Amino acid sequence: MTTYHFVAASERFLTEEEPLEEVLKERRRHYSEEGKDIDFWLIRRPAFLNSPELSAIKTELPAPSAAVVSTDATFITFMKLRLEYVLEGRFEAPSHSIPDPLASLF
Repeated sequence: MTTYHFVAASERFLTEEEPLEEVLKERRRHYSEEGKDIDFWLIRRPAFLNSPELSAIKTELPAPSAAVVSTDATFITFMKLRLEYVLEGRFEAPSHSIPDPLASLF
């Protein structure tokens, strides 16, 4: 299993009110220059929030929600500090309750 770290907020906050696209674009550019594989994703309406272990976080989030997910804990800490009004968490996947860590509820 892999540990995934995330920050989550309302979809509107992450995709319209914050310059998230700019931050992720810069991160992609940096990874390209370093020859690193992408290890972060923006997920609208993330399915992992429906897992029992994340129910407390889900109840605090406005719907619809979105999340930036990464296997890099340091990047998610940076995102938490950069965005401020987000909830931070982590989970292990694949698992019985989270078979696909990047799945969306669309």
